[in-house]
Amino acid sequence: MQEIFSLKPYRFIPPYQTRWFSRFSRWIRFHRRLIWKLEGVRGHEVRGAEHLRESLAAGHSIVLAPNHSRTADPIAFGFLEEAVGVDLFAMASWHVFNQGWLTTQVVRGLGAFSVNREGLDRASIDYALKILETHERPLVIFPEGSTSRTADRLMPFLDGLGFIARTGAKKRQALDGGKTVIHPIAFQYRYEGDLVAAVSPILDRIEERLTWQPNRVAELLPRIHRIGLALLSIKEIEVFGSQQSGELPERLTNLIERLLQPLENKWLGSPQSGTTSARIKTLRTKILPDMTEGKVPVSEMPSRFADLRDTYVAHQMACFPLGYLNERPSVDRLRETVERFEEDTTDKAPRIAPLKCVVEVGAAIEVTTDRAARRGADGDPLVQLVFDRLQAMLNRLGAESPLFSS
Repeated sequence: MQEIFSLKPYRFIPPYQTRWFSRFSRWIRFHRRLIWKLEGVRGHEVRGAEHLRESLAAGHSIVLAPNHSRTADPIAFGFLEEAVGVDLFAMASWHVFNQGWLTTQVVRGLGAFSVNREGLDRASIDYALKILETHERPLVIFPEGSTSRTADRLMPFLDGLGFIARTGAKKRQALDGGKTVIHPIAFQYRYEGDLVAAVSPILDRIEERLTWQPNRVAELLPRIHRIGLALLSIKEIEVFGSQQSGELPERLTNLIERLLQPLENKWLGSPQSGTTSARIKTLRTKILPDMTEGKVPVSEMPSRFADLRDTYVAHQMACFPLGYLNERPSVDRLRETVERFEEDTTDKAPRIAPLKCVVEVGAAIEVTTDRAARRGADGDPLVQLVFDRLQAMLNRLGAESPLFSS
């Protein structure tokens, strides 16, 4: 399990207000160096920058709502900042600020402030609302909440985007009558090398962990499918005690329910409904806070860590979009799937280079404060509109990735 949970008591960490660090960073192209070293991204392209320039020129309060398929995404915002000449503020998970003193200083200098994903963080929300009210800089909110490693497919949005955007719009309107807009931001990563040569050694290592002889003569797509089914079966044996039968969608759903329902009975009193992401967040808000505040006996800590691990595995399973490879076996969907297999089995994603990052800015969506347009039984229409616009952008960009041919 990756270290996404911090047992340090949460405290809000604001960004540094000065702009010199982010501007100096752009001048030395720090983001280009970092994203190449960590993620293998060598080239980039920014599309639709004029949409953001128009909103900045109009003096709007701006929310940027990107997809979040890779840990490279926050760094890739440097390409947009470079193209438009703008500084940003961004909400970043609390665990990012617990990766060492230097990392904390850098992300604060680049405009990031902390948010507690496992609890109600009034300070972070208030800070985000202040940014929108004063429209000092655009505000970045990742509505999926965590990385998915599927650039062509969005995960369900968590609560937060609609509330912050609408409340901020109301404050801005009361201040000076100004508008608040949301720009969907699409990130796509294109592999520009020999896919078979890049992923075959990774598949060799995974097969060796499975105690298999590496099947180097097999076609790539069937080989990936075979490994995926093996990893699913191993997890079923761990959770159920035996490999399960049925179609893949049913097996994945049953595995997620087997992980989450006992935890919901234990911590919430009954099984819950809603998206897997929302259910996981609700569970973590019950399990984690007392751990960080030192209120849990030492003897109980292993049990709580086991429960957190089950939520982590459920999230991994939910990030496998059904039919992702079959519906369009593109070079980059195959690459993403291999990256996921390696990350899920080692907690570390492989660096497959070179990649090209495409950043596309969508047209502005005005945030209304009209009560009739707020969240109803079918959800928030504003959030749904952002989701639909962003997914359409990803569909179009994803279609540019060539189909894999053996």
